[in-house]
Amino acid sequence: MQVAVLGAGSMGHGIAQVSAMAGHDVVLRDIEDDLVAEGIDGIRQNLAEGVERDKVTDAEMEATLDRISGTTELGDAVSDADLVVEAVPEDMDLKQNIFQDVEASAPDDALIASNTSSLSVTEMASVLEHPDRTVGLHFFNPPHIMDLVEIVVAEQTNDETEARAIEYVEGIEKEAVVVRDSAGFATSRLGLALGLEAIRMVEQGIASPADIDAAMRKGYGYPMGPIELGDHVGLDVRLHIAEYLREELGERFKPPQALHRKVRAGNLGKKSGEGFYVWEDGEKVGMSGHWGDDDE
Repeated sequence: MQVAVLGAGSMGHGIAQVSAMAGHDVVLRDIEDDLVAEGIDGIRQNLAEGVERDKVTDAEMEATLDRISGTTELGDAVSDADLVVEAVPEDMDLKQNIFQDVEASAPDDALIASNTSSLSVTEMASVLEHPDRTVGLHFFNPPHIMDLVEIVVAEQTNDETEARAIEYVEGIEKEAVVVRDSAGFATSRLGLALGLEAIRMVEQGIASPADIDAAMRKGYGYPMGPIELGDHVGLDVRLHIAEYLREELGERFKPPQALHRKVRAGNLGKKSGEGFYVWEDGEKVGMSGHWGDDDE
């Protein structure tokens, strides 16, 4: 297929990478040339790490990169696309505007998908003349590592669109779970509930971030604890989703004050160098605040 990915950030370039690795031709689009270049460089780095770990061959790396091109022009990105996946910030107006621009420029039979982790795909699709070709494709971070894709079926999604979305996900060797469109879907709703409760436990002094994370990793088999995951996702993103789910689902999703304080201070997690942990060169080196510098 011809796949267009709109947004070259960590999610966007990851989606572009897994699509190209599966044999699809991919156009990666962002609003500035530097952002597109950074996205493609991120793909190159991911593939190089895969080569070092014997997960990817040199030939696979080169073939994948050959299938990816970049642009800042939305029309150029989507004009021949079979599938368009938007991976822009979690803002409904922005996503609706992009959906309308895509519909005006993409082929009539192209699937229009959102990588949103919590916003209503039904609401996004409501601005389109042909909303039946919309679907949610919620990838997990980082897309080239995580095996799951949550397929979100909007109220307008028809059976053909759902089937094509499942075929695409299985074709890129990911596990597909299909959910109906509701606030937070399945994964964000459950994951956020755990993440917020973990932050409340830190706030109440019950245990350190490292001990809470270790408990969930070693006691429940989680690959990453809920506090560390929040730092990876971005605490500002966590807060935004929590506020949305609180509005939609009630007070059980009320964000803890500790989360508000981190975001106000600009301590957003891995991307800012500090959240509930301290990060250097993308690696966790200690805990933030009065918990000190001790880690597990």
